[in-house]
Amino acid sequence: MTLTAPAPPAQEAARAPARRPVRPLRVLLHVFLVLVGLGWLLPLVLAVYASLRPYGETARLGYFSLPEHLTLDYYGQAWTQAELPRYYLNTLIVVIPGVAVTLFLASFTAFAIARLRIPGRKALLIVFTAGNLLPPQVLITPLYTLYTLVPLPAWLSDSQSLYDSYLGLILIHVAFQFGFCVFVMANFMRTIPEEITEAALVDGAGVWKRYWRLTLPLCRPVLAALSTLQFTWMYNDFLWALVLMSSGDKLPVTSALNNLRGQFFTDHNLLAAGSVLVALPTLIVFQLLHKQFVAGLTLGSTKG
Repeated sequence: MTLTAPAPPAQEAARAPARRPVRPLRVLLHVFLVLVGLGWLLPLVLAVYASLRPYGETARLGYFSLPEHLTLDYYGQAWTQAELPRYYLNTLIVVIPGVAVTLFLASFTAFAIARLRIPGRKALLIVFTAGNLLPPQVLITPLYTLYTLVPLPAWLSDSQSLYDSYLGLILIHVAFQFGFCVFVMANFMRTIPEEITEAALVDGAGVWKRYWRLTLPLCRPVLAALSTLQFTWMYNDFLWALVLMSSGDKLPVTSALNNLRGQFFTDHNLLAAGSVLVALPTLIVFQLLHKQFVAGLTLGSTKG
């Protein structure tokens, strides 16, 4: 019986993996990312900081100065003066149906492109993708004219047309976000093994059952990611509400900040508090869905 002597410390150290050298380009990349992150956070931090200080103090000392005292009074004033509860409701009336209809139509269309043998499905996906490249501003005039000409019953629109109606605002959001959602979901559904749907087809499952009960539950990560994005984009929209609506009591919450601007004087600290309150729902939604959002961005990035 032979015994082997333990390796000397020098040999064990030699076998240990060597540390990777710090590359200058990697250090520059991290510095760049930190600066970009600070650049994105600085306006939000400054708005929160200004909203906690009285306007007289910032007018005397400047916004980039140490505070003498902090207060939450501006948040209460912004909540009541800007009538935020009513404008929040206006926004939810548009955003919730808009997100739900967009994701439902986009998921069903993506299922048809990714799973059904329909002719020209690749060309159809290219058309949906190309639609995202069209700037919406070029359609303002024709859409305004079209909305005033499309009739609606009085119970659906006070103007008896698509113009100045919640339905018209929902439809324009669905139309412009539909192509992007189809593109993302079709690429995600292609990563799902076809053997799953083929086995369901052999068992006699129809198109609806393969879509609703089989494919859609597997798309929860990408649905969560798209829900977060769509909610944020529709919630923050101000252009289409300004162009396609005229009644002040129907405008979304992004327009409520105009109620905080005086005719001859504007308290920018009060306006900062209102801006924080307006942005708060999007932060809450992202915080609730951030895990699914990250998972939806990573899943489907590779195929096979």
